Parts: sequence; structure tokens; C-alpha cells
Amino acid sequence: MTTFTPTERTRVKRLPDRGKYDLETVFSILDEGFVCHVGFVVDGQPYVIPTGYARAGDKLYIHGSAASRMLRTLAGGVQVCVTVTLVDGIVVARSAFHSSMNYRSVVILGRATLITDPEEKAKAFEAITEHIIPGRWAEVRRPTEPEMKQTAVLVLPLEEVSAKIRTGGPKDDEEDYALPIWAGVLPLPVVPGAPIPDSRLPATVEIPGYISHYKRPRNGHRPL
Repeated sequence: MTTFTPTERTRVKRLPDRGKYDLETVFSILDEGFVCHVGFVVDGQPYVIPTGYARAGDKLYIHGSAASRMLRTLAGGVQVCVTVTLVDGIVVARSAFHSSMNYRSVVILGRATLITDPEEKAKAFEAITEHIIPGRWAEVRRPTEPEMKQTAVLVLPLEEVSAKIRTGGPKDDEEDYALPIWAGVLPLPVVPGAPIPDSRLPATVEIPGYISHYKRPRNGHRPL
């Protein structure tokens, strides 16, 4: 499979030309993001919770405290809507109406289930760690059994998925192009700063290369 089949729920209806359904685009957005927002309903009350995640093949791992209402609720098989959004720049138009943002976003619909198998849960921990800082898992202390019990991990199959993307400059009304007002795009790249060592870190511990040369994937992804 190289593309997700759009459903009535995932097909982009407003500005449909911005809709993308191929795995390459969807996975590249998921692999670049850090935080997803998980929407669900409990007793008629909607909630949207931000949390960390990682993609592993055609699955999305979502983790948090075992005491979390979100994870306890989703573990029961509640339908969810998960979104990831990357903002690439501010689109500065000549009119307030046409001002916008360049962005890449993904919407995932489905039913998440709780991971109970210890081996799969350990793999999910590794996937989430490597998603944030590739190379870290080989060096970091692994979770203890009590820590594993304190953390719940859900898995959501990537089946009903769509992406939406805006790129390029402003699209003003034709008569507004004559206005003497600056217009264009203000890029907003995410760039890591200089590492700040922990105050209790011995001076003899060197900064690992995966920190000093840290770089997020851009328009690329990890293995499908």
C-alpha cells in the first residue's frame, strides 16, 4: 500500500487540493512532529489532550501516565481523533482576510487499544525515545518494572488517515496587489539551540553526537 483510501470522514472537503493521502506525506509529517492532540468523548463531554507519540510502521504509539483519564478511557475502546500539526510559516497577505499560515497536518481516526504485552510495550518505549532523540535508546537507562507499570501505552492503527498542507505565498484579491503593503511569508523553522548541561552533570561527561548534531527530519521520514 502506498496511499490511504480517503473515507467520508477523512476526505478533505474544504480546499480539497490541499488534501494528501499518500504514505510518504503522512509519515513524513508524523515523523517530524513531537506532540499529538487526542480528541475523545466521555459521557457527552469532549476532551482534547496533548501528549507524546511515535510512529512505528503503520502504528501510532501514544503514551502517558497509567492514571491518566485519557488513557484509561481510550483503553476501553473509545473512538478517537488524533491530530498532528506543523507550522512552517506565517503567510502575510495584503488583506487581513487572506492572511494565513503554511502548515502540514495529519488527522487519524480509529480505536486505540492498550498494550499489555511486556515485549511490545518495551518496543513502544524504544520507539517513542528514538522518535524524540534518535540514538538515545542505546545509551539511556531502560525503564524499570515499576516505571513500566506507571506508564500506559496505547496503539492506534494507521488506517483512516489524511493529511492537509498549505505552501506558498499569499493569495490576495486581484485589486489588492496594487496596495503599497508588504506581503510574503515569514518562515518559522524549528532549530535546536545549544545544549544546556544538567547542573549535576560531571564535567567529564561529554555531549554525545546525537545531541550536539541533533537534527529533526524535514520532508523525510523513518522507514515505512
